Amino acid sequence: MSATPTPDYLEIGFARIDHDLMFLMESFAEVLGELGLGELAEHLPWVGKMKDLDEDGVPDKLNLAYAVAFQLLNLVEENVAAWVREQREEHEGGAAERGLWGNQLERLKTKGVTEEQLIAMLPKVRIEPVLTAHPTEAKRLAVLEHHRTLFRLLQNRSDHARSPQRTRKEVKAALERLWRTGEILLEKPTLRDERRNVLHYFREIFPAVLPELDERLMLAWKESGFDVEKLKVSGVLPKVRFGTWVGGDRDGHPGVTAEVTLESLERLRVNALVVHYRGLSALAEKLTLTTWMQNPPVGLLELRDRLEAALGSEAVTQAEEPWRQVVEYMMARLPVKVAPGHLSELREGTGVYVFAAELKADLEALRSALCETGALRLAEADVDPLLRALEVFGFHMATLDVRQNSEFHTKALVQLMAAAGLDGSDWDEWKEEDRLRFLEKELKSPRPFLPPGSSAGNEADAVLACHRGVAAHMAKFGSEGVGALIVSMTRRLSDLLMVHVLAREAGLMRRTPEGMLCLLPVVPLFETADDLAGGPEMLRMFVEQPLTRRSLEFHAEERGQPGRLIQQVMVGYSDSNKDAGILASQWALHQAQRALAKTGKDAGVEVQFFHGRGGTVSRGAGPTHRFLDALPHGSLCGDTRVTEQGETIAQKYGNRSTAAYNLELLLAGVTGTACLHARGERPPHVLEPLAEKLANSSRVAYRKLLEAEGFMAFYRQATPIDALEHSRIGSRPSRRTGQASLADLRAIPWVFAWNQCRFYVPGWYGAGSGLAALSEEEFAQLSDELRSWPFLHYVITNVESSLASTDRDLMTAYADLVEDDGLRERLFGMVLAEYDLTRKMLEKLRGGELEAKRPRMWKTLELRAEALKVLHHQQIGLLRRWRALHKAEDEAGATALLPEVLLSINAIASGLRTTG
Repeated sequence: MSATPTPDYLEIGFARIDHDLMFLMESFAEVLGELGLGELAEHLPWVGKMKDLDEDGVPDKLNLAYAVAFQLLNLVEENVAAWVREQREEHEGGAAERGLWGNQLERLKTKGVTEEQLIAMLPKVRIEPVLTAHPTEAKRLAVLEHHRTLFRLLQNRSDHARSPQRTRKEVKAALERLWRTGEILLEKPTLRDERRNVLHYFREIFPAVLPELDERLMLAWKESGFDVEKLKVSGVLPKVRFGTWVGGDRDGHPGVTAEVTLESLERLRVNALVVHYRGLSALAEKLTLTTWMQNPPVGLLELRDRLEAALGSEAVTQAEEPWRQVVEYMMARLPVKVAPGHLSELREGTGVYVFAAELKADLEALRSALCETGALRLAEADVDPLLRALEVFGFHMATLDVRQNSEFHTKALVQLMAAAGLDGSDWDEWKEEDRLRFLEKELKSPRPFLPPGSSAGNEADAVLACHRGVAAHMAKFGSEGVGALIVSMTRRLSDLLMVHVLAREAGLMRRTPEGMLCLLPVVPLFETADDLAGGPEMLRMFVEQPLTRRSLEFHAEERGQPGRLIQQVMVGYSDSNKDAGILASQWALHQAQRALAKTGKDAGVEVQFFHGRGGTVSRGAGPTHRFLDALPHGSLCGDTRVTEQGETIAQKYGNRSTAAYNLELLLAGVTGTACLHARGERPPHVLEPLAEKLANSSRVAYRKLLEAEGFMAFYRQATPIDALEHSRIGSRPSRRTGQASLADLRAIPWVFAWNQCRFYVPGWYGAGSGLAALSEEEFAQLSDELRSWPFLHYVITNVESSLASTDRDLMTAYADLVEDDGLRERLFGMVLAEYDLTRKMLEKLRGGELEAKRPRMWKTLELRAEALKVLHHQQIGLLRRWRALHKAEDEAGATALLPEVLLSINAIASGLRTTG
């Protein structure tokens, strides 16, 4: 009898995408028709007449209809991807899905990693996705919930207990709600809007997927032939934490005040307590064990008495169900008043918990009582998930980082010096050794610059107000909810030491017999190519500082890992790319991380990398497991943080099944990579000299474009950057200081604008020149060895993805917006020449056309191509009209047209599934 052939999951998935997309689009067309919008329904993508449209015959609200249509396609693809993963694992086993626990454990076994080595590594593993609010979320916050509803309905389509008619009726109702809501933001979102959005994920998504993460590890562990009981030992499971910048990231964002930061810390605490209230409420419903079925152990009764005493109450309810009674007392001790929506608030009262450790002790006592009763299964099934949630979320939900630019800190310090009678007005002209001598002397003294209640200047007052507020919060609730003091644009050691001085001024330092220490980690953020190159030496000097050393030892004690010194270092993927292009920036990041890790190791310190990745390839995005595989050997100690930004948050975590998948990818991937990195040093890869040559040659080509005469004029006219600067997609300004220069423009709008007009310059430009600079012998070596080096293979694959999204015809159409013919021909000629060269060199490297090598990627691009073409040509027309109105000084007309321009941006972003 022949074996059952392996299903072609690619073709099955494609067929299901087509089927589900038709269902949603036909339902959408029906909704529009029933709302009296039949002409619009006739021109919908995939079910309508896209090709019949011209600029004069565009139906009203076409952009909005297309934006909704693309969101439906995105939901379909997400749902089908989850379904295909389930099918593959069901038929081929847990190891079949690349990057997940089953696959990682099998890979480690084949590489000789033993069960004992894995058990030793797991407690060292800690992942921390950090949700940020960079302006890359083009969808309205309210719209996201409608998308989640549609996703759930799409998942339920295969439920045979539901009638197709009922499903279609519910889908059409959800679509009408979505349509009537609209996609465009009429006002810029406030910080409270952004905070409310990330709190949704922390409160509604992540707690629900935690049990699945642990269950899947247990299942994969067992399937790999390992002993599951070893995972049940306390403290063995890898740690999951969450962080956020919303309300703490004040780099170039004047709206993030000290009050906003304190309010954010409070709302995070409230939402953590709501999660635990819900968990305890569900536990109370389960633990209905009665005294007439089993005798309650002494430990349970003692716990009940202690809880009663703490609350000052008497046992009057559930006397026959003491287990449930105990849980209800725990609920009563939670310092939160739970209310619907966003109305829950902190409360004070007799006997309320202050710290998560207090609730943990009571839950552990309850668990012991269940075990003593013989109900081990109930202890594991009902209580352990609450203990796990408490370990992950504490009473703080997520750590809030405080980030500020080094230049802002410098202004604050200079103001403080002036208030103390010291002249620091020429601080930037001081030699670095003089700056360090001054700062080191100051840090030996606990004396502040300012007397209490004094003001020194705007920047100093802002920094000190924030730090003092954080110090007061820590004094009351502990340090769990506060992350790190992150210094963006760290350029020299004095940028870090001055933060210690500012911390001293605000009460964030502690005096010990050995000297001062900082209560919060101070973290450098290396962003530009030059800063990355200088980072290792700066790190060496920083960790050699006695104050830094004392602080690291203090933080290790606080973590419960005495002696394990960990220095966090953040590396930025955006500004280095903006400065040097993708190949040069990726190589600089790779070299810097390797050198930083070695610097730490030589100093007896583990480096915890915080990867500031964005939502696009040019800003560090890419498949999680491939990204981790590509990290330099020895750079991953098991403890890592990574930013999740803008639309990436909704794409990765918007629905529970997708959230569970992406968190497992990160957790399993970090574990697997850390195990391999712990196996001693590796010799340099044979392709490293070629990587250096590729980086240098590509950087020259990239800088030649950016430094070409008239480049900014070309960029501002060929892309919709001017419209993006008017958009309402984030509370943060698009420029750091408001200057109309390339240096001042943030990397996010820089990338967003290139993507909108399908140039995708930051994701591929310079790669062709780099490859063409290799000799035939070098090129042959690269082709033969590319797959053996995960780093370079990952980078080249990402370049291919960017190039695939680039459209030559659309680039030409947008370039026609440039008014100066000579400028257009010269600059666009450079872009086209590099585009053709890059495509030619990549196809030579891969030995065939790119379309044939990446069928899944090309399928999703083809699905979108015709509909996007309609939108792009409409956007070009809108930009012409909008700019003409500005030129004619008809500001009223330009303002009236702006919503249509912004809606076209939103629609295209939905179709591309990316902004910046």
